[in-house]
Amino acid sequence: MHSSPSLAPPITPFPKRGLVVRDADVLSRLTAHKLVGDAPRHELEWIAAHGQMRHYETGDVGMTPAEPVTELIILLSGVMAIYLDRGSGRRKMLEWRAGDVTGLLPYSRMVYSPGDSVIEEAADIFAVYRDHFPEMIRACPTVTATLVHTMLDRARYFTSTDMQDEKMMSLGRLSAGLAHELNNPASAAMRSAELLSYALADADKAAHTLGAVHLTDVQQAAVERLRTRCSGAPIVGVESPLERADREDAISAWLEKHSVDTGPASALADVGVGVGALDELAQSLSGATLDAAIRWIAAESATRALATEIRSATRRIHDLVSSIKSFTHMDRATVAEPANIGQGLADTITMLTSKARAKSVAVAVNIAPDLPQVRAYGGELNQVWVNLLENALDAAPASGHVSVTVVRENDHVVARVVDDGDGIPPDIQPRIFDPFFTTKPVGQGTGLGLDISRRIVRVHGGQIGFESQPGRTEFWVRLPAAESALPARIPA
Repeated sequence: MHSSPSLAPPITPFPKRGLVVRDADVLSRLTAHKLVGDAPRHELEWIAAHGQMRHYETGDVGMTPAEPVTELIILLSGVMAIYLDRGSGRRKMLEWRAGDVTGLLPYSRMVYSPGDSVIEEAADIFAVYRDHFPEMIRACPTVTATLVHTMLDRARYFTSTDMQDEKMMSLGRLSAGLAHELNNPASAAMRSAELLSYALADADKAAHTLGAVHLTDVQQAAVERLRTRCSGAPIVGVESPLERADREDAISAWLEKHSVDTGPASALADVGVGVGALDELAQSLSGATLDAAIRWIAAESATRALATEIRSATRRIHDLVSSIKSFTHMDRATVAEPANIGQGLADTITMLTSKARAKSVAVAVNIAPDLPQVRAYGGELNQVWVNLLENALDAAPASGHVSVTVVRENDHVVARVVDDGDGIPPDIQPRIFDPFFTTKPVGQGTGLGLDISRRIVRVHGGQIGFESQPGRTEFWVRLPAAESALPARIPA
């Protein structure tokens, strides 16, 4: 005998919960429902006898992340939407209309709603409490099959949007760091290019002045020796600022003593000229000839140094752009193809250089030579490396350490990311891969990174795990080498 709808287990009270109503026409409304209406009549009768009709007004809240999801919701009229905030602002993720079902579905592992379910148009819903599910599965196989297919479609949708959201948030974080990384060499190149025009003019003027004094062969040889000595790489950065200042002061004093303009002192100090080298030049030149020679050597050295700075800055930009292209797998087909894990990790570390520098975290990389490739789908594995490295950098203390190692273990490639942070508390370790679980402050983490990483690794036929204790947390990823068969890809 079917139980009366009034005997359905009570629903936990919640603000703005819909108004329970009685509707003698429940069965006909279920029959007209787009998803479940084609089920055998006796199944719909069972549903009608084990649920509760409820009415919501526009603006009412049906579910929130703070409330366990306890019931199947069959939407008979109106519109319901779910809004999520994953750190980038609250936005609508999905919408249900009359003829749809939502809430808890048979065999679903969902415990809490991922967001707020808001009524956007006054709605009538029919709710079935979860305690009735075991009996419903036996009594209503057609309805159950329909609901399971709906659950799978919903899981695919949320999986795809979760991954897209996480990728966009990662892209946003990486973009901020890359903007800084690119801005530094770009600004340096622009500044040096502007100074180069003035340096070229000074060098041209100094060359004309030097040519006018008609140097002897011995004098030309002495000038050329000092110019060659100055043509090496600048030593800035090797010596301390104080040592550099002392060198410039000594050069200025020498120039002043020999009645030579002290203007070139800075350029000569930059290229490592010492008083001894100037003494050697003064043995062959003096007076106006010495002044002209030093002016030309300094101008030529300054020009060369600026050109070197421009070359270094543009090379840095080129390397960053190359890393970005490699990291994102631009111009590559989105099919499984051999991939170099070591290169992917190196590119990811390049992307996160600013973040590491901001915390003064030292990142050590040890990639074994002659690693086999793995088969990967586009840049998906790089998303795993981003998630693991960002978490490690977040966990590491200021001036801490993160190490990245990649080795071959039999027919697998194993990557390990280790940080020296506080570790993961034992009580939350079982939940670390759960979707939407995060220990980061609101707005700084979606709780999706490790869940998505696990999905990606599994799609690639691999495994992911971790070990954690205070002072050392290691996440490892084990992937089959390319010569191993890659499983057929199943849509997420």
